[in-house]
Amino acid sequence: MADFIAISVRALGFVAALQAAGAPLFLSLFGGDVPRSTRAIRHLAGRTALAGLFLTIAYQVLEPARLTGELAGVFDGSMQALLLASDLGTATAVRVLGLAMVMLVWLRPSRFGAAAALTGSALVVASFAFMGHTAADDQRWLLAGLLILHLLLVAFWFGALWPFYLVSRHETLATSALIVEAFSRLAVWLVPVIFIAGLAMSMLLLPSLASLTTPYGLSLLAKISGFALLMALASLNKWRLGPRMTHGDEHAAHAFRRSLVAEWVLIAAVLTVTAVMTALFSPTH
Repeated sequence: MADFIAISVRALGFVAALQAAGAPLFLSLFGGDVPRSTRAIRHLAGRTALAGLFLTIAYQVLEPARLTGELAGVFDGSMQALLLASDLGTATAVRVLGLAMVMLVWLRPSRFGAAAALTGSALVVASFAFMGHTAADDQRWLLAGLLILHLLLVAFWFGALWPFYLVSRHETLATSALIVEAFSRLAVWLVPVIFIAGLAMSMLLLPSLASLTTPYGLSLLAKISGFALLMALASLNKWRLGPRMTHGDEHAAHAFRRSLVAEWVLIAAVLTVTAVMTALFSPTH
C-alpha cells in the first residue's frame, strides 16, 4: 500500500510538473498570437504548477513510507532528515523552486512573470537530473545532459497539448490552424530528438540487449510503443487535420481536439511508466 500511494503521487507529480513547465514554453513561442487564450493558458500553468508543487513535496514526505514498507515511516524523523540531505532532497528543492517561479506567469502576468516562469521551467526540467539512475551512473554528466534535453523536449510537446486545446476552443479556426502549422514546423525537427536522446540514455544505462527482458527493459519497451503511437497521432494532426482546419473545416477542429486529448493521455501514461520503472526497477537487474 505504501509503495502504491507513494508511486502514484510520484507519477501525478511528474505529469503536473512537466505540464507546468511546458505551458510557459508555449506562451513564449505563441502567446502573442493567441490573445483570447493567453489568460486561460496562464491559469493552466499556474494551477498545474501549484498541483505539482504539492505533489512533489508529498512524494518527498511519503518516500520513507515506501522505503520502510509502512505508512508509519512518514513519521520517522531520522529517515526524513536523511532523505532531505540526499539527491532526492536536492531534486525536490530545485523542482519546488522551479514550480514556484512558473506560478508567477499566473500570479504576475508581466514580462518579469513570463521570464521567471521560463527560468522556472528550466529548473523543473533540470531537477530530474539530480536523482535516479542517471545521477548514480559513472557517466552521470553525459546522462544528465541527455536527460535534460529529453525532458525539455517532452515538456515542449506535452506542455503544448492542453494549451492547443484551449486555443482551438477560444481562437478562430484560422488562428488555430496557423498555430498548429507553426508548431508542426518546429516539432518535426525537435520531437524525433526525444527518441534519439532516450535511445542514447538506454544504450548507456543497459548493460546488454538481454536487459530488455528485465522489468526495467520491458517498461522501456512499453515507453517506446507509446512513443510510436504518439508519432502516429502527431502525423495525423500535421498532415490531415491541420490542413483541413486551414480550409475552414469545423469537423477537423473537433477531431483535432479529440486527438490532442488522446496524445495527452498517452504521454501521461508514458510518464506514469517512467515513474514506476525509475522507482522500482534498475537497468542493471
